[in-house]
Amino acid sequence: MSEIKNIYCVGRNYVAHAKELNNEVPNSPFLFSKPTHAFVEANGQEISLPGNRGSIHYETELVIWIGRKHEKGMKADEVIKRMGIGIDFTLRDVQNELKKKGYPWLLAKGFPHSAVVSKFIEFPGINEIKEKDFILIKNGEKVQQEDSKNMIFDLQTIVDFTSIHFGLDEGDIIFTGTPEGVGQVLDGDHLSLKWDNKIVGDCFIRLT
Repeated sequence: MSEIKNIYCVGRNYVAHAKELNNEVPNSPFLFSKPTHAFVEANGQEISLPGNRGSIHYETELVIWIGRKHEKGMKADEVIKRMGIGIDFTLRDVQNELKKKGYPWLLAKGFPHSAVVSKFIEFPGINEIKEKDFILIKNGEKVQQEDSKNMIFDLQTIVDFTSIHFGLDEGDIIFTGTPEGVGQVLDGDHLSLKWDNKIVGDCFIRLT
């Protein structure tokens, strides 16, 4: 697999999550990005996150890896080659202040290790993944669970929109949105990422 090039993230792609944070439900895909320094694979290690910038929230998401350049008219199944389960870590207090000022979210979303992803596995196809859940286990307790059927904007829409507005090529990854159940992480928390009820990645949180 090639190196990660661009990291795109879809915000507010599940109705229940938008409502739990008192956000409006969007009528077109809402995207932001993270720098490549944010990316880290969850392979059982400690992951350092900033401990002096307010609360940090986990947001568990299906992540797709693009394996070829997307051209107009292509089906998502033609360009999505792999997938993983990721965590879009968010400095929630920082984000709330940025929202009040109408500023971009980069300070709240783009810090190092804020884009955690499990190992990438072969993408079985859009229809197949609708029947399987992605899950986050925090310290042995299930805190988030969802499937792609409940996305506001499906994967085809996300791929088309991203390609038109930003370009999409091999090595790009897209965090496709988190469901309800986001919450705070604390120092020492153990997080396990599951797909189809199998653990595909895990990590320990170290606040520094």
